[in-house]
Parts: sequence; C-alpha cells; structure tokens
Amino acid sequence: MAKELEELPLFPLNTVLFPYASVQLHVFEDRYREMVRSCLEFDRPFGIVLIRTGSEVSKHIDPYMVGTAVRIVQVHTYDDGRMDIQVQGERRFRIRELDESHSYLVGKVEPVVEHEIEESDRAAELLTRAREEFEVLIQRLFARQEFSVQVVFPTDPVALSFTIANLLQMENLEKQRLLETTDTLERVEDLLPILETQILESRQPNYYRLTGNDLKEWITPN
Repeated sequence: MAKELEELPLFPLNTVLFPYASVQLHVFEDRYREMVRSCLEFDRPFGIVLIRTGSEVSKHIDPYMVGTAVRIVQVHTYDDGRMDIQVQGERRFRIRELDESHSYLVGKVEPVVEHEIEESDRAAELLTRAREEFEVLIQRLFARQEFSVQVVFPTDPVALSFTIANLLQMENLEKQRLLETTDTLERVEDLLPILETQILESRQPNYYRLTGNDLKEWITPN
C-alpha cells in the first residue's frame, strides 16, 4: 500500500529555514492571513519552502521540493489584519504533489528521513571538530562585546548540524542543498570549511552584528 501523504499549507519565501531554527514573519496578504488563521484554529503546522521561480507575492510560484514544517509559537495581529508571527522549525518534508485549488499553495508531502549515523572514528572526529570550531566562532563573535559565553551544544548530531548551519552566512542555494542532505556526517563535513572561513573573517570588525538575544536558545552567558 502506498504511503499516505500529509496535506501541508505552504508559505513560499526567498529564504531557507532549517529545523530547530526560528524566524519572525510579517503576514500581510489575505491568502496567508487565511492560512495562518486556519493553522491557529486547528493547531497545525505549515511549510516554509524556498522559491525556485516567481516572487513572494506571485499567484503562481514554483518552489523547491524540500522545505521545513514550522509551528506558530507567537502571533501579534494589527488592527488592519496584518500579522507578525514567530515560527519554530520542526521537521523537513518533501513535496510529492502541489494543490493550487486553495487561495494559498498546499503540498502533499512526505517526511525527509535522515540516515542513521554509525559509530566510527570518522563520525566522532567530525562531530568533535564541528563542536570545537563552532565554539571558537561563537567566542570570537562575542569577544568584542567584552563578555564571555558558554556554548551549550545540542546532544543530537542532526540538531547540531542544523544549529551550525543556521548561524553561518551562506547563499540560499547552499542552504537548500544542506537542507536536502540526508547524511548528517556529509552535512557536517560540508559545514567545516565554511566554519573555518568565517572564523578567519570574524577577526574583521563588524563582520557580524549579533547579540546575545540572537543566540539565546543555545548559549548561556557567564
């Protein structure tokens, strides 16, 4: 028997959101206000997908087929109906069919399954390097602000890889490739040279403009 596909409202954007990351969205179009109201009413997620062709305000949009399902965690509604919503990335999905019969796009989706990590010296080495270089980058970002931080690493390697990816400065196509990768160690291996480059660039003043609030979910100030 074929797997049953989940129907998921879609919010195409010119951005890639990773699992475990959060973002604030300003919702002003009627179709997406309707989508948000439905998600709130029925306590259901929606999916964020990167736009392949079209624009965020286009009626017909061609999205990439892998995106991230998000949950609304906070909403502020203005008098004119516009909304600011805070969403949290939960899981990845792959679109198998697109339904354009609603005012907003709906995807029939299936989960993206990550390969299990086999314990090995290579796995231990890659994850250790990622943690060490990630901590170096965070310490350098905050060194100019004259206080130290203690980095709290996610214990799950998949969460660790996406947390690192969320911090690094990358083009959307590179982010999309990492989102679509289903091998954790491959993702970590691809992130390491980017980490190393941005560690070097972090020595330059004002390369990053981050605050403790930006990273509050995974650092603990001393």
